Parts: sequence; C-alpha cells; structure tokens
Amino acid sequence: MEKRTLEALIDSIERRESVGLVTVTSAGGDLASSAGGHAVVWPQVERDPVGELGLGRHSSTVLADARKAIAQRSHKRLRYAFDEGDVTVFVEVQARPPHLIIAGAGHIAIPLASIAKTCDFAVTVLDDRPQYAHRTRFPSADQVVAGPFRPTLAGLRQGRPVFDSDTYLVLVTRGHQHDIDCLLEVLHDPVAYLGMIGSRRRIRAVFELLEREQNIPATSFDHVRAPIGVDIGAITPAEIAVCIMAEMICVMRDGTLPGMSEQIQHERLKRRARAAETTGRGDHRQPATESG
Repeated sequence: MEKRTLEALIDSIERRESVGLVTVTSAGGDLASSAGGHAVVWPQVERDPVGELGLGRHSSTVLADARKAIAQRSHKRLRYAFDEGDVTVFVEVQARPPHLIIAGAGHIAIPLASIAKTCDFAVTVLDDRPQYAHRTRFPSADQVVAGPFRPTLAGLRQGRPVFDSDTYLVLVTRGHQHDIDCLLEVLHDPVAYLGMIGSRRRIRAVFELLEREQNIPATSFDHVRAPIGVDIGAITPAEIAVCIMAEMICVMRDGTLPGMSEQIQHERLKRRARAAETTGRGDHRQPATESG
C-alpha cells in the first residue's frame, strides 16, 4: 500500500470518520495487473478517493458500491464480470461510531450515557441546568453541555447541515416545553433514531400542541419513537435505560423486536384509517381517542 493511502486511512480512523479501504483481491484477463490495488474511499461523493485500483473506467462502479457498503456499515466482498476480465474486491469498512445525544441530564440519563458508551457510542449529554449537566455526573460522556435545549442542539450541528443517519437522539427532559423545543429543532432531520420519554397522555399532548400551534402535519411524528424503548416492564432508571438502549441497538442492527412506539404508531394509523373512512361516508363525528 502506498504511503499516502495508508496515511489517509489512519487519519480518517483517528478523526473517527466513516471510511472504507478498497482492495482488489483478484483480477483476470486484461485487468490482471490491478490485483493488489488499494484505494481509500469516503461516503461523500464529492470527496476524491486516495489511492489507485487500476481498474480504469470500472473504478467508478467499484467505488460507488464501496460507498454503499460504508452506508450499510458492513464489510463487503464484491465480484464483477467485466468485459476485460473478472475482478474480486474487498471493502473493509471503518464506520463512524454512532453518536447519541441525550437531551435531559436527569436520573435516566446517567445510566443511559454509561451503557451507550459501553456499546461504543459517542455520547453527548445536554441540559439547561448546570448543576445537572456537569462532568462529575457523566464521567464516561464525550461531551457534557449546559445551556438552553434548542440553541444547544442547534450549536451541536457545527459544520454539519443536519443531524444524520449516525445520530441517535433521546429526549428525556423534565417537561412538555423542553420536549417541544427539542422536537422543533430536530423533528425534520434524517436521524437514525429520535425517541421521547413520557406517558401516552403526555406524548399525545405534545404532538397535538405542535399540530395545532405550529401547523406540523400529524404524519411528521410517525418516526418519533414515543413511548421510548422496548417494553420489558422496566421500572428503575437503570432498567429504563436498558430498554432505551435495546431499541437503539435494534434500530442500528435492523433487528425485528418492536418497540413500544411501534405499538402506539399502529394504533394511530388505525385511528386515521377510521377517520378517513368516516369522512368518506359523510359522517363528520370526531373519532374516539385512546385512553391514557
């Protein structure tokens, strides 16, 4: 491997960037000389790869497939039957660690930050109360920020236009208004996970308030995981943290275990369907709402 290729790979790993090392492991026919070629590639199309695969016009195809592997956070062995010869490529993926942002530094945030760090998440905790958001309460967190919720979330973007598919957001604030501030800031970002703690009644009150006062469509809340976590009968703060972490891991690994929010979402979809059916029949009575 060329020195500049190795240096680019090491630099990206040290910066905790998502990166892939693409290696031509075998090649035949007119492409036989490309065997052993290396290139470092990043998920951003506009960022030029470093290194040389030696595959000529086919390099762009291989690099595009390598970017897909990085997006899927998994190593890939790729095989191609080009006119000039068969080629096998291995993409070794160094995925950027998922970033958990916990809004609210109360009793659930403490075990959640610790468990998430154990699971190799980068962890940021924020709260508007300096007596809660400080390093001694969260020794394992990468960043602890004291400040108003919405401006602090906006400040965490720092050079990134949106929170992205490696971002996990957990809202465990102490009240409706803080939940609303956080949701207004992040609701439309393409994050991997957005969860909000609270009872069905509290969650419904927040969503309805935002629909009414901010004209946000009800469908915008479908990706919010609320109530948060997997239903394991959790009671203590540590147990609740476990059920939240389980749901985040399930999302990250494309697991099949349904969270509590999916049960609630299913009920919301059924209510909408009933409402649409009622409207279609010309019956304008309000549909019944769920209890609690």
